[in-house]
Amino acid sequence: MQPDGYHLAELNIGRLLAPTDDPRVADFMANLDRINGLGKRMPGFVWMMEGSGEPGTGNTENAIEGDPQLVSNLTVWEDVTSLERFVWGTVHKQFYERRAEWFELLGKMHFVMWWVPAGHEPTLDEALDRLDHLNAQGASEHAFDWAYLADAKMWRSHGCMPVAAE
Repeated sequence: MQPDGYHLAELNIGRLLAPTDDPRVADFMANLDRINGLGKRMPGFVWMMEGSGEPGTGNTENAIEGDPQLVSNLTVWEDVTSLERFVWGTVHKQFYERRAEWFELLGKMHFVMWWVPAGHEPTLDEALDRLDHLNAQGASEHAFDWAYLADAKMWRSHGCMPVAAE
């Protein structure tokens, strides 16, 4: 249950199958600005970790562990319903469903959510610590996935198949 005065933070990481300038990920890269822009205009959107602002790069400059193909998306939403509406109720869903075309299977959980006080902008390090906690300890109030949230509904029919997160 969402605590009063808190928003929902989420981190999603993935390792691109190829460098960002490779034709194999061109369609993904070409649509980053479009999808990120849509997210920013959605009701309930609060904040997004930004990259350089260079067109067509999204947040890909914020490489994880020095790996330029290991990219992230870190956002804050007013509530779980707002995030679900964006992920599975917009054109974002079409790109989500195509993720296997552009991303490697990581072999462990690559997505985490947690509550942040309203106005807090989490850092990538903070988010990666939450993801590590989820992978090591399982879902808790400290770090959780969709299944942990009673208010989450759309993910049940649209979300990752278990194999995609294992």
